[in-house]
Amino acid sequence: MANITYIEASGQSTTVSLNDGWSLMQGATANGIDGILGECGGSCACATCHCYVDEARLGDLPAASEGELDMLENVAAERRPNSRLACQIKASAALEGLIIHLPATQE
Repeated sequence: MANITYIEASGQSTTVSLNDGWSLMQGATANGIDGILGECGGSCACATCHCYVDEARLGDLPAASEGELDMLENVAAERRPNSRLACQIKASAALEGLIIHLPATQE
């Protein structure tokens, strides 16, 4: 289990306890967090779960797949070096305390 903090574009901060194996997208949508849509249901096909991972914690995440990088490059709005898709990040004890920021738009 891991406590993950989502910070919406408005500045609203919400911390959610996620079971191991849940994606950060599932945690956001299940808890009504504004800013993550997850239109494709987590199949890495829409980029509507784009988020910015706390840069100090990027090394705690598995590397992004080629498919995720393609979605971030070609679909996600406002891509940054710390951009990831929340559907591709699975909760685990190693991510305890992770903070992710949500963009103003998911286009």
